[in-house]
Amino acid sequence: MAKQKILIVEDEESLLKLESILLTSKGYQVRGVTNGQAALDAIEEDPPHLVLLDIMLPEIDGFEVCRRIKTNPATRDIPVIMLTAKKSREDMARGEEVGADWYVTKPFKSAMVIETIQRFIDRS
Repeated sequence: MAKQKILIVEDEESLLKLESILLTSKGYQVRGVTNGQAALDAIEEDPPHLVLLDIMLPEIDGFEVCRRIKTNPATRDIPVIMLTAKKSREDMARGEEVGADWYVTKPFKSAMVIETIQRFIDRS
């Protein structure tokens, strides 16, 4: 069976590396990008099974990236998990508004992130 592809969108290099190692060790095929435009390009090039998306990104923020993913008929079914330090009710509501499937706040527990990813990937 082919490996499930996950796109990680995270501008903080150390966190991107940590998340990549974690997910690769669980058997996922991981691609990491550090800004919103690169995320949109990567999704168009090779659609992942799931997107792990930070909100605070250079160029295009995660809310706008998510909105574009969810309004594009070709990509709207890709689960998007927001993984962010933005914890306010307003931020969470905005995440829901733009179509995020789930919202995880930093700092996060690795096991919880893996469990959430598996729940969404098993449905697809």
